[in-house]
Amino acid sequence: MTSAKRLALIPARGGSQRIPRKNIRSFCGQPIIKYSIDAAHASGLFDVVMVSTDDEEIAGIARQFGAEVPFMRSAKNADHEATTVDVIKEVLTTYAAQDVHFESCCCIYPTAPLIHAESLRASFEQLERDGLDSVFPVVAFDYPIQRATRINASGCLELIDSSHRFSRSQDLAPAYHDAGQFYTFRTEVLLKTGDIWTEKTGAVVLSAMQIQDIDTEDDWALAELKFERINGP
Repeated sequence: MTSAKRLALIPARGGSQRIPRKNIRSFCGQPIIKYSIDAAHASGLFDVVMVSTDDEEIAGIARQFGAEVPFMRSAKNADHEATTVDVIKEVLTTYAAQDVHFESCCCIYPTAPLIHAESLRASFEQLERDGLDSVFPVVAFDYPIQRATRINASGCLELIDSSHRFSRSQDLAPAYHDAGQFYTFRTEVLLKTGDIWTEKTGAVVLSAMQIQDIDTEDDWALAELKFERINGP
């Protein structure tokens, strides 16, 4: 049996729907997946940095930038209905069949060009220091969600929670959402529970400049603007 401490897993299927070939499209002059691979290596955390893909072109680019592609993803987990957990479980069980086992894993999305090695290190420090099952990167909502509104069936605006109608923004507790960059977790817990999020999930708080969902062309343009603002053109 081969035991390794940490695995970086970058899931990158070929069939992106909203932005074609999204996972290897040029982002500020480089295939976007390169930034995730580079951050994993720069963190100094991982025994193995691998890409899970069903696509030979993606596999070739991943290898070009120093990631391993030891096996291809199954067709079952390469369609749009496969979840992140499905892909992680396939990777871990395929390694296990080769008698290779990991204590912990970080699933890093391939379209996270604003990711920092420091954030990855912070997640593992918290995982191990606090005895957690997993750690997510999060970012604060830029407006108090307690004062969120909706348009009702009559077409009128109403507060979702009217008890905060007269609350001052500065008196309301901050709320956070998933930054969508990576998930750090203990592999044993995920394989046992089938979930990354448990009652012992911690958080690394990122700034709004460190994250950007990339689902549309506008998102892509915003991410490049943030990247250039941080790193220079």
